[in-house]
Amino acid sequence: MIHRPFLIFSFWLFSQICIAQMTPQQRDSLDKLTQADHQLMMKMLGIDSLRPGPSGNPQALNAANSDESKVRLENMPLPLIFEDGKSVKNPKDWEKRKAELKELFDREMYGRTPENLPGVKWELVWEKDTLIGSIETKYRKLKGIVDNSAFPAISVSIDFEYGVPKNSVKPVPLVKEFGWIWPAGMQRPPAPPGPSWQEQLLKEGWGFGVIIPTSYQADNGAGLRSGIIGLVNKGEPRKLDDWGTLKAWAWGASRALDHLETDPKVDKSKIGVEGLSRYGKAALVAMAYEPRFSIGLIGSSGAGGAKLLRRIFGEQVENLAASGEYHWFAPNFIKYAGPLNQNDLPVDAHELIALCSPRPVFISVGSPTVEGQWIDAKGMFDAAVLAGPVYELLGKKGLSTEEFPSIQTFLGEGDLAFRQHEGGHTVGPNWLYFIEWGKKYFGKGI
Repeated sequence: MIHRPFLIFSFWLFSQICIAQMTPQQRDSLDKLTQADHQLMMKMLGIDSLRPGPSGNPQALNAANSDESKVRLENMPLPLIFEDGKSVKNPKDWEKRKAELKELFDREMYGRTPENLPGVKWELVWEKDTLIGSIETKYRKLKGIVDNSAFPAISVSIDFEYGVPKNSVKPVPLVKEFGWIWPAGMQRPPAPPGPSWQEQLLKEGWGFGVIIPTSYQADNGAGLRSGIIGLVNKGEPRKLDDWGTLKAWAWGASRALDHLETDPKVDKSKIGVEGLSRYGKAALVAMAYEPRFSIGLIGSSGAGGAKLLRRIFGEQVENLAASGEYHWFAPNFIKYAGPLNQNDLPVDAHELIALCSPRPVFISVGSPTVEGQWIDAKGMFDAAVLAGPVYELLGKKGLSTEEFPSIQTFLGEGDLAFRQHEGGHTVGPNWLYFIEWGKKYFGKGI
């Protein structure tokens, strides 16, 4: 039987939202364009074929490994060792090592964010006072118009909205989510009981924001010739170290942050970022590369996010490099599912988490029996453990234990936090814990 929680939520929600309004002909055209671009990247790399990734169906013959006894970690890179073998001994050394790690991630995995990116002009779509739960809220919807004067054939805009408590007497902290827009007429899954995450933040005296990543960069390979990536490349294919969609989504989050810094109702020193699944990957990339984000809630980000890629458990490099997900990364990353493998990568997820230091990061994941094993909760926990020494070097605290905790155990004593909740592929049950933990850094907004 196909593992329902993962497939229904992840594939249905994230994929179907993107294609719900397409005709069969449009979907077929999108698939063909994606396959053609993927094949072009492989040709540029000199690769004829890739290893197939495991299946997310636990009953399949090629099911992903979910047996811990079969896991072997090899060739683990160390964040506090320079590429020449010397040790990182102090915070000044770490700044140099951080630049070294970013270069490796840029070249081999997430791609290089272009220099001299076009500017963004924010336009107010509407502003209103509204009630969210019982909280009077000042709500704004904006559109960021990207300057396309260098290539007018491609237009790009960023959809962003946010709300803050109307009666706040001082600038408030705010957490911004990578989110989505429901197509008209599409049936939504039932809302979980209790207050929404927005209401929970507002009750604490904080604000919330939602940015729509697919408004400025599509979540497929066919969209790489359009959106912000296509605009910068003037409609041409990517180079092998060009940025992928995760980096592009993170760029948009930074532009929304630019606007928030101009709003006197928002405390610009206390702006966090949150995302789930592929948007959890984007949130972690944004946190690692944008120092102005002061806290991160990283939900079920899995492979390509907070999970160690060297762990042969759940989703693997081969899945990420295939035509359905390769666009998230630099084309160079594809080769790790061809002539190379995950052990040849010069970096791994713990070093991405380490790039967020000394800022606090909460890693959230669901139940193995409800969400499934594809996400690899232990792989994300282990990555956080391995990032801990960098936090310690900078005078902060990592996780309080190196032993994988039982489900629903909250590890929140340090500046890295972890909790595996009882639900499925969602951040929902962990918002309460994140907010309580985040008070150490944000305080109460009102």
